[in-house]
Amino acid sequence: MFKNRILNSALFVLGLIVLGALFGVYTSDYYRRSEGPQIQGLLWPDPKQLRPFATIDQRQQVFGLDRLQDRWSFLFFGYTHCPDVCPLTMASLNKAYRILQSDEINREVQVVFVSVDPDRDTSEKLDNYVGYFNPEFVGLGGTREQVDSLARQIGVAYYLHDQGETGEYLVDHSASVFLIDPQGRLLAVMPPPHDPDSIRDRFLKIHDFYQTQS
Repeated sequence: MFKNRILNSALFVLGLIVLGALFGVYTSDYYRRSEGPQIQGLLWPDPKQLRPFATIDQRQQVFGLDRLQDRWSFLFFGYTHCPDVCPLTMASLNKAYRILQSDEINREVQVVFVSVDPDRDTSEKLDNYVGYFNPEFVGLGGTREQVDSLARQIGVAYYLHDQGETGEYLVDHSASVFLIDPQGRLLAVMPPPHDPDSIRDRFLKIHDFYQTQS
């Protein structure tokens, strides 16, 4: 059983590496076919339009496609028990968000944390978690079906490990940040590592390019 868990985890990680490599080739093809700027992860000229979905935010309100429209959204998929990747990424997103305050553009931006562990991540836990990094951040959960109604559209993969003797378990998940434009389209994917200045600079380039296309 232990060997099977290791094998499953290894296969999952290998799958993420392969998907990352394929994504690099895919976006490179976009660059060749596009007159847009050469920005890593920019899905142009064919951003993916998201379909309606329904999740629950940390205030137990329905969060659907309408709340991704008319503003820019940074989406990150993780879980509150995550020991490393999630808190580091959320801290970087908070710094990038605050840097954008000086650019007077963060009023157009929201940061959304989507839990891939909704069984443990209740609305109360999500409220405490995202609030620790920034009270303006949004935390999404709900049932697993509700979370998957968004995660599958974005192409986010995750894998729940078996529970240990204490009932705790880890979740392997994507470490990328996904940028949704004001039309509710997946416009860019930002792979790790996540440096706040890099996030800010890349977003401003994408934002300026988007303005020329609108």
